[in-house]
Amino acid sequence: MKLKSIFGKSIAVAALSVVGITAINTNKNNDAQAAIVKNDAAVYTVHKSTTVYNDYKNGKATGQVLAANTDWKVIKTAYDVKGDKWYDLGKNQWVKVEKAVKTQAQPAAQKQVSTSTSAAPAQNSVAPKSTTSASSYISSATGSEASAKAWIAGRESGGSYSARNGQYVGKYQLSSSYLGGDYSAANQERVADNYVKSRYGSWTAAKSFWQANGWY
Repeated sequence: MKLKSIFGKSIAVAALSVVGITAINTNKNNDAQAAIVKNDAAVYTVHKSTTVYNDYKNGKATGQVLAANTDWKVIKTAYDVKGDKWYDLGKNQWVKVEKAVKTQAQPAAQKQVSTSTSAAPAQNSVAPKSTTSASSYISSATGSEASAKAWIAGRESGGSYSARNGQYVGKYQLSSSYLGGDYSAANQERVADNYVKSRYGSWTAAKSFWQANGWY
């Protein structure tokens, strides 16, 4: 509503100002509680099957599920109005961060036993960390796939298997934990193929994503 006279409407303005204080303060509180903050992690390790949402504020499930024991690059960190932490994994894929749970120490004999759980394969979930050394591996990428793969390797490391950048290792700059401690050329090729196939479907699709975002 336009005010024709500031003096003629001063009483109404004053009244609206008083009434509006609560609403203004409420909006400020909501903005403070639900907000994107400075990223606090580079990689998020999923310890159990985790649902993917399209947003951290009243988001809807996308139908995708991240497999347990997989690593994901983190793009943004955010907190919802309840104070729960969320990570943006790129392309509007958000996951709620698991809260740490204190557990009693297990006897030494029990710590040697690991239990694996199976989960339905997700459209863009990545393969579990490698725990065994791959002595030999031949990539199935040919033609345009092989060309896209070589293009990404050139941008990531110049094609060097020994390249290092913080926690990222090798020709395709995969995280050291994701490589499972095996930095051999064969394992780097195998894990890179599995990662790209599970997340992008193909090396050509991964190249397109890299060109748009500067990473894959």
